[in-house]
Amino acid sequence: MSALDPIDLKILAFLQQNGRIAQVEIAREVGLAPSAVLERVRKLEARGVILGYAALVNPKAVGLGMLAFVAVRTSEIAGDEKVGQDLAAVPDVLEVHHVAGDDCFLVKVRARDPEHLGDILKGGIGRIAGVRSTRTTIVLGSLKESTELSLPEPDAEAAAS
Repeated sequence: MSALDPIDLKILAFLQQNGRIAQVEIAREVGLAPSAVLERVRKLEARGVILGYAALVNPKAVGLGMLAFVAVRTSEIAGDEKVGQDLAAVPDVLEVHHVAGDDCFLVKVRARDPEHLGDILKGGIGRIAGVRSTRTTIVLGSLKESTELSLPEPDAEAAAS
């Protein structure tokens, strides 16, 4: 993937902060015509730099206030890819990460309450062939949750040219 120039980085920063920001507003901030910003955004999408756009929903507002992380161990390395795909297909699983260490996967789950979490663990994750054991950590409170990546600062000299 080719490097991003300072203007691309600025556009990405604005879109991360507000995916619904008007391209006219971005254009004003980066000093380009709106059509040039649109073209850059389309190229960033085509290159896979921008993966998509989403509404961030308050989990408590939809009854999914319990957050848990589940460490999953599998019985065989050859089945890891299949187990990972099966974990990703479980309803209420938000993220599945293949990790190094004692565990094979780290899974992020949202649930209504402890009973619902138990159903996810027993009826979803626990029924997947190849899952040997799980270890669950329930989150008591979150100090930071973000989808925003820390982008490199545009080089001042490169921005001036």
